[in-house]
Amino acid sequence: MKQIISSSAISGSITPPCSKSYAQRALAVALLADGESTIGNLELCDDTRSAIRCIEALGAEVTLIDDSTIRVRGGLAPRTDRLHIGESGLATRLFTPIASLHNQPITINGEGTILYRPISMMIDPLRQLGVEVRDGGGFLPIQVCGPMQGGEVAVDGSISSQFLTGLLLSLPMAQNDTTIYVKNLKSLPYVDMTIDTARRFGVEIAHKDYCEFFIEGNQHYTATDYMIEGDWSGAAPMFVAGAVAGEVTVENISRLSLQADTAIIDALISAGAEVESTDNAITVRHRRLKAFEFDATHCPDLFPALVALAANCEGTSTIYGTERLLHKESNRAATLAEEYAKAGIEVDIDEQNIMRVRGGKIHGCTADSHGDHRIAMSMAIAALTANAPITIEGAECVAKSYPSFFDDLEQLRSK
Repeated sequence: MKQIISSSAISGSITPPCSKSYAQRALAVALLADGESTIGNLELCDDTRSAIRCIEALGAEVTLIDDSTIRVRGGLAPRTDRLHIGESGLATRLFTPIASLHNQPITINGEGTILYRPISMMIDPLRQLGVEVRDGGGFLPIQVCGPMQGGEVAVDGSISSQFLTGLLLSLPMAQNDTTIYVKNLKSLPYVDMTIDTARRFGVEIAHKDYCEFFIEGNQHYTATDYMIEGDWSGAAPMFVAGAVAGEVTVENISRLSLQADTAIIDALISAGAEVESTDNAITVRHRRLKAFEFDATHCPDLFPALVALAANCEGTSTIYGTERLLHKESNRAATLAEEYAKAGIEVDIDEQNIMRVRGGKIHGCTADSHGDHRIAMSMAIAALTANAPITIEGAECVAKSYPSFFDDLEQLRSK
């Protein structure tokens, strides 16, 4: 699908989809919980649908109550020996450990770019925990057969914290206590989200400075009613739209959230945008924007929105942490440089993994999403201040996280 976006001032308010990071965690724990959980404010993007299919395949009974609420009766009892996780990196690294709790061999596979994203960091730790693993050379498909026993295990957190999330949520169900030793952990806020989700279902996870995690075995999750909060990853490009092209209010969102991408507000303020917060809404207004420095090591999903912001700033902005972008839906650092070059914006990445974006006049062009939802959204925001329309090819990929993105953006455009 092609989407053509012309320059426009914007004004108004939107409500972003639910946080798919929280949604997938809540669905996974509801599968493991005793009894029936109700999960509300659920937006059925592609990744959330994949998670629902996974928990049903692993034994949960899922009932749709209304358009945004489901009931989940927990119980790990696999109905199949194959688990299809779609194109979701979190689902891969979350449901592989959960499947490893059972003594039935289960093969996990997916589609699209997920088949090229590494899973080698999971293999040795799972084996250390007593799981039989057959892998495809460090990529999907992977077959696991438990039950996972617990014990002591070392995990490399330098590529992603998602596998750690899978272990933290599954190991309370293991027979033995577990200590996880983690080195080079990135994306700390996502780990806080995991611990918060477990706590809300009645399980406590302790840690020492995010280097050692202590999980008591033989625990039981308790079913609960759980409301998914708004998604900061989806809100971020809309906030940038307000900063560069007018005024945007994002509702059903709080700065007190544990989500990593709340950090977008710091970048916006640093760039000179006006930010106004209430308990459940945030407004961002355009002001003269200047170059900024920002460390995105713990919030790598912000890079595409940050580049759209930097392209509209006076001077050269510096963003740290590009090493986190290699194994996303695309190689995001290289993809951002390639696509923004088409629009006349210089994006350089040096040998220290520092990205520098030289702000300037944005030109109309035809951009390729590379099947990456966040690239598509970034180019759409850049188009709001371009000197000619930007055509985005493969724009349907926004369905992965924010199916109504282009509808919401159109709603904000001035007529």
